Amino acid sequence: MLSDRSAAISDTRDEGRIWRAFAAEIGHWDIFGYGMWAVTRTGDDTAVALVGPWTPPDWPEAEIGWMVLDPAAEGTGIASEAARAALDHAFGTLGWTTAVSYIAPGNDRSVALAERLGARLDPDATGPKADTLVYRHPLPEDRP
Repeated sequence: MLSDRSAAISDTRDEGRIWRAFAAEIGHWDIFGYGMWAVTRTGDDTAVALVGPWTPPDWPEAEIGWMVLDPAAEGTGIASEAARAALDHAFGTLGWTTAVSYIAPGNDRSVALAERLGARLDPDATGPKADTLVYRHPLPEDRP
């Protein structure tokens, strides 16, 4: 989270804000009983991504979010696999009837992942920031 890779979601120069962002991840689990998962490679406990259901009270809608922390994990399918599992969990176990992914403008890799998951840009939806792209995920029976 201290690298430029996280610039769209945090101030990479402010260790205190980054610490609070991680504390929010843990608190989300404590408050809601679910949240982002630390994604690792089989046999290695090093987190390479955070992926999962995310519903802070100021978010307009329930989100499936992802952050690939390790550049070496990009293009390996690990985020796609985890996001599919997160969608299954959200729609199945959590009983969600809708889910979006909020994506910063210019984050082409995240747009590509959302589209591979079957999500489509919803120009009428509101994001947490005015310029946020909102990709709406299809229901499980309509997913590719």
